[in-house]
Amino acid sequence: MGVITIALILLLAVVLSGFIARALPWAIPRPLLQICLGGVIGLAADLRVQLDPDIFFLLFLPPLLFLDGWRIPKEELLKDAKTVLELALGLVLFTVIGVGFFINWMIPAMPLPVAFALAAVLSPTDPIAVSAIAARVPIPKRLMHILEGESLLNDASGLVCLRFAIAATLTGAFSLYDATLSFLWVALGGIAVGVLVTWCITRAKEWIARRYGEESGSQILISLLIPFASYLVAEHLHCSGILAAVAAGVTMSVAEVTGQTLAVTRIRRNTVWDMIQFALNGIIFVLLGEQLPTILAGAVETVRVTGHHDPGWLVIYVVAINLALAALRFAWVWVSLSLTLFRANLRGRAMNRPSWRLVAATSLAGARGTITLAGILTLPVALDSGAPFPARDLAILLAMGVIIVSLIAASIGLPMLLKGLEMPPEPSHQAEEDRARIAAAKAAIAEIERVEHDMAAGRDDADLYVAAAAQVMDVYRTRIEALSQEGAAADTTRHTDAIGRTIHVAALKAERKALFQMVRRRELSGEMARKIVRELDLLEARYDG
Repeated sequence: MGVITIALILLLAVVLSGFIARALPWAIPRPLLQICLGGVIGLAADLRVQLDPDIFFLLFLPPLLFLDGWRIPKEELLKDAKTVLELALGLVLFTVIGVGFFINWMIPAMPLPVAFALAAVLSPTDPIAVSAIAARVPIPKRLMHILEGESLLNDASGLVCLRFAIAATLTGAFSLYDATLSFLWVALGGIAVGVLVTWCITRAKEWIARRYGEESGSQILISLLIPFASYLVAEHLHCSGILAAVAAGVTMSVAEVTGQTLAVTRIRRNTVWDMIQFALNGIIFVLLGEQLPTILAGAVETVRVTGHHDPGWLVIYVVAINLALAALRFAWVWVSLSLTLFRANLRGRAMNRPSWRLVAATSLAGARGTITLAGILTLPVALDSGAPFPARDLAILLAMGVIIVSLIAASIGLPMLLKGLEMPPEPSHQAEEDRARIAAAKAAIAEIERVEHDMAAGRDDADLYVAAAAQVMDVYRTRIEALSQEGAAADTTRHTDAIGRTIHVAALKAERKALFQMVRRRELSGEMARKIVRELDLLEARYDG
């Protein structure tokens, strides 16, 4: 009962954070609110969650990374593949080495391998927190895609570096050759496992669906199990479960292009995954806040490891590490951007240098979050000899402090940097969308003609089928005609459509209100009302989406 009670309280805190975030007039990231609520729970309630790092990784990371890989726009990511790889691989190694040496220099009591472990776990960024700020402060879409792609890959590279740093601490030895071979096996093996497991599962379920029919509940459950299966198989083979989960998500998006899944399954599945993403991300930050009182209670003892007695030194260390992370990230982004512009100029494509504020925003957007918290908790409690892991509590406290400070800095600094900043115009995809809708409408008309011919063949009332088909085709022909317009006529049509959608949504809401009134007056059964309301909800989602 105790575990169930804690889980329910954590979920309630996540729900409350959503209410509070919408009610506040300031753009405060939801993760910060969740950390505060978790702290209140930790102080007010006699509840303590004992976090097992392995279980924590298994429960939270596979589904979240799988979903990120599934939903991230692949085409947009490929456009900036070089930039993403430079940030996700080069910047991670640069951060691990630079910040690792800096931490060891600043806190000599922390051994260099432990300092590298802390730097490794601080290297992955968390776009979830930045997305919360972007809801009220617009961040360029291209920048968000770069940050999302970077986060997907630097999660894996940062955690692989963490694994090597922990191994060096436990054994006292480090071999660059062995580390390189191990990295290749961990990375390539993890990707291969994720692709193979997902491909086999999706092919099997499609074969079963074609032969015996599709059941939405089973399809949704399979999608929930795929990331865990990929992660567990990869970890069993000593590969990267993180990369396996990401690769599984990317493979899932490719497999879905076949379009064999039923529409109702996709609708329900998206709803389930949205809820899982919201709940898991929220619980992670609530747990962080819940753990803070216990960790801060031992701050005086922890700070003595550094040779000081005043806990205020912890604040200095946290701020200094954040400044070092920001400075290294700014330098890397600046150098990377300069090389990109240099290569473009060599190819004869003149490119304007972006404002320093945009570069600073890119650097500040690298807030730490979920992966940092999950990774730091995997530090072993003891060495192979049985001695306590050196400076473990200090590393955990510093990591949590960096998470909080980076979130606060992003929530305050990003709006200031992006306010009034003239950004390069986002490319319009309207023409591409119109072509796709026209092609789909033409395919629909061709199919209507075929179905109408097959259904009416040899029947005495064939004219009814012809009339019904003509009525449906008129809708598609009207759509093709509207989408084929150009210039001012196209703008007028789109404006008229927008007005029509607003009116249509208002009408649907009126329909739904009337139905609920009929149910309250017992003039309509609840079952029939649910059926009609579901149809109205789907229509409203279509027009209001």
